Amino acid sequence: MPAAHLAILRDEPSACHKTVTRIHRLHAIRKADLMRRLTTAALAAGTTILLALTGCGASENPPATPAAKTGAEGATDSASTPATETTSPSPTASPEPTTAAPLKLGATHTWEDVDAGVSGISTALSYQQGIKSVGLAAEETGNAGYIWAALELKVCSTKGMFIATPTPWTLSYADGARIEPSSSTWDDFPKPEFPFETKLTPGKCVRGKVVFPVPGNSNPETIVYAPESAETPVEWAVPAK
Repeated sequence: MPAAHLAILRDEPSACHKTVTRIHRLHAIRKADLMRRLTTAALAAGTTILLALTGCGASENPPATPAAKTGAEGATDSASTPATETTSPSPTASPEPTTAAPLKLGATHTWEDVDAGVSGISTALSYQQGIKSVGLAAEETGNAGYIWAALELKVCSTKGMFIATPTPWTLSYADGARIEPSSSTWDDFPKPEFPFETKLTPGKCVRGKVVFPVPGNSNPETIVYAPESAETPVEWAVPAK
């Protein structure tokens, strides 16, 4: 083989070697560039995640409330702030109405109606039970065992003019029962009868008996006088049988 051809063969391996070396270097450069890019992207992503977590932590953990002061410092603050006291009003007891003891039959009761400009004297004189009559108390009331009773009254005017009636007078029993005057006027009822209405002028009086249908087996405790103008009723005790 000629020498020139041998020289060429000797040089050919050197050219291939150079080419392979360049390829390896190119791969190394590309690999290094790829690693650099991946590292930069990872760092950027990690920074973004860290910032997001920091923001969440700040919103989920509000500022702590300052702790209460203790010791001398707390005492100073308490002393500087005036305490507020609340007092409830004391309950006021309402005065209870007083009821006078019952009067004795025959005792007078003097009264006055300031608004009407009148005054007078009222008296329960006597009480009698078991009055006889052609009319029967049991028929009037529809209750067997009822009988008639008579209450003698006297009313006088000392000032002004007013009308006296038997309406304010009732009989009161121990069980709370109240009995009003009878609506009947039999001819044989006790006389003089107390008129249903009598106009009285100063110095004038009316006197008479009012009949009541009452249970024959019991006696009233008191006679009650309670006109509309009176603040409290007045009572007369009825003697026991």
